[in-house]
Amino acid sequence: MPIPSLRQWLGIELIEVSVTEKAVSTLGGGLAILALIAISTYALPTTGATALIASMGASAVLLFGVPHGQLSQPWPVIAGHGISAVIGVACAQFIHHPAIAAACAVGLAIGAMQQLKCIHPPGGATAFTAVMGGSAIHQLGFGFVLFPVLTNAVVMVLLAVLINHAFPWRRYPNALNRRTQRPHPAPLEDESLPTHEDIIAAIRSRDSFVDISEDELIELIELLRSHPGKSA
Repeated sequence: MPIPSLRQWLGIELIEVSVTEKAVSTLGGGLAILALIAISTYALPTTGATALIASMGASAVLLFGVPHGQLSQPWPVIAGHGISAVIGVACAQFIHHPAIAAACAVGLAIGAMQQLKCIHPPGGATAFTAVMGGSAIHQLGFGFVLFPVLTNAVVMVLLAVLINHAFPWRRYPNALNRRTQRPHPAPLEDESLPTHEDIIAAIRSRDSFVDISEDELIELIELLRSHPGKSA
């Protein structure tokens, strides 16, 4: 087995995106956080709002930096934050030792997100904030879930839809992006290339989450079949 290179060890992405893509990600993420600061500071004192905005900042990175990733889609964003918030509030109310409550909240949130197919890493921070965010958050009880958590998550998704819509190559969510792309040519018969089912089976055999949507997998397979000579 060949020894991995330093780039592979560090996990440095091989694909470089354009300057325009980076600029849109920067501007979109900044505008989204500005809106969420207004919502969160209205609902919570400064300390509590800061803790919540931190987790939403991580969501902004995913929605505007990786808008077509599986972790960035509406269901993971909204359900990931919402379910994690419910679990965090429950742990804060029923487990009186803060460290144990926080550990249980994050661990259970991860398990719930995996089970409900809504893995969204910032949800772990939301669960943690529900426990360790201070008295202002605790006083809201389960109301914290609806406002500001779910409100922020929905606003973040809507902003991602609106801002990314202006750029055809990064329409959000991923299903909308796929519909706006040019029609795919008929796949070529090439037994050397894997089918969609082959790739799905291979990914499942790893028993590990892969951050790529099914639509993106299908598109990659079709591109390989249509342009096999350019895929090398």
